[in-house]
Amino acid sequence: MTRKSKSDQVEPGFQIDAPGVQTSPVVFNSPHSGSNYGAEFQASSRLDLHNLRRSEDCFVDELFGTATALGAPLMKARFPRAWLDVNREPFELDPNMFHDPLPAHVNTASARVAGGLGTIPRIVSEGENIYLDTLSWPDADRRIQHFYMPYHEALRDLMANTFKRFQTAILVDCHSMPSVAGLSGSGRPDIVLGDRHGTSCSAWIVRHLEEQLRAHGLKVSRNRPYAGGFITQKYGRPREDVHAVQIEVNRGLYMNETTLKKTRGFSRLQTLMLDVMSRFIARASDATPPRSIAAE
Repeated sequence: MTRKSKSDQVEPGFQIDAPGVQTSPVVFNSPHSGSNYGAEFQASSRLDLHNLRRSEDCFVDELFGTATALGAPLMKARFPRAWLDVNREPFELDPNMFHDPLPAHVNTASARVAGGLGTIPRIVSEGENIYLDTLSWPDADRRIQHFYMPYHEALRDLMANTFKRFQTAILVDCHSMPSVAGLSGSGRPDIVLGDRHGTSCSAWIVRHLEEQLRAHGLKVSRNRPYAGGFITQKYGRPREDVHAVQIEVNRGLYMNETTLKKTRGFSRLQTLMLDVMSRFIARASDATPPRSIAAE
């Protein structure tokens, strides 16, 4: 199943790959793997396409794409993170990026804005400025209204429908991270699990994922250096039995970060993730048999 965002572009803003029958309360989401950069965006940027892609979670949607064979849906953005980041508040914008004033409801003072990584980013992950010139507020508002809002509406619906069917819902927000050293002494781990320091999901979720990943020989960290972004915070309501956990995968495990091409490690990691997802989905489904569709 593919759902399209309301836009004047040929490509839809997002895609939901759904199993024939959803048999799991787990929902996978890949908000930063979109690669439809568009001629207009590329023309407005001082960077070439290769450098724009450095903010992209390359191939993450493919790493977790086998979830549908396990009865779980996968949602993914089609537009790139460098153009619009749905893992931010809807209106986190840097006023210095615009040649006209921003409305009062815009959050111009967040730490993410200060770092150049707002809803419409100023920089790519390498710290280079994206745009040749300043932007207009109407253009920013169009991106947010036509792409950001429909994305979150669809994700909310997906989670709500999952909860209705299983009386629980678990969102796994899937990301990748650079392999450069990020933790003192030992470099970056293979996997970082983020649960907003225990506030976005039940403890068993992170514990089970960590155990399964470590059983495959991976080095796992919790909440360092990534504790989970806006999506994890927004959708995780464990007291209501709605959970969200973020998973960051070290890109060095599966791709060449210079050429942005898959390495031989990709197939191995994809198979590993299939086993981890299978065991996690089985654990999540044990206590939550689906309601009869006929009864609904």
